[in-house]
Amino acid sequence: MEKSAAKPATLAQASRERRDIVSGEVMEEARLIRFVAGPDGAAVPDLARKLPGRGLWVAADRLSVEAAAKKGLFARAAKAKVTATQGLADQVESLLRRRLLSSLGLARKSGDLVSGFEKVSAAISSGRAAWLVEASDGAADGRRKLLGTARRQPRPPGLLGAFSAEELGLALGGENVIHTAFLAGRAAERWAEDVGRLAGFCPLLPEDWREEPIEAKREP
Repeated sequence: MEKSAAKPATLAQASRERRDIVSGEVMEEARLIRFVAGPDGAAVPDLARKLPGRGLWVAADRLSVEAAAKKGLFARAAKAKVTATQGLADQVESLLRRRLLSSLGLARKSGDLVSGFEKVSAAISSGRAAWLVEASDGAADGRRKLLGTARRQPRPPGLLGAFSAEELGLALGGENVIHTAFLAGRAAERWAEDVGRLAGFCPLLPEDWREEPIEAKREP
């Protein structure tokens, strides 16, 4: 039996809500992954929600995507022959990671991103940092100092440690990037949606990070 949802208050709100083909729950697009049938009939992730064709929406988490693939739910929802590989969830995770890194690169060019310990510390202290992005393999000392600064803020930034220094460096045009802050604004809000979706597929923080002064946010 499908889950019911409250009637959207406005047409704009209704246009941002879709039904998950796995649970039947109606939820905001930000919590879902859109798929379309490709030319070969395979389910294709459409993270930007722009590809032509009927959208097949699945909750943004690994178990839901795996269930949709294994149980043939894409074909059932599309009422057509749509296939899905069992590695589809891994593909979604990889695409989300690339999308997040690409967005960081764009944010750097637009001035919405700062890197380096001193600049990041200043952004946090001034309340301008929406997200603290720390290299997963960075030294603990600098990270702890920045987290301590974040903990003292009335509205601490979110924390993401899903990327290595090499990955961040490639995305931002630097050889070795350890500390980065995504400044508050619309770009950070859009980026946070993808961070929330990534959280359904992999941890946002390394297992060996013991300190938890601020939480990794799932939603903006």
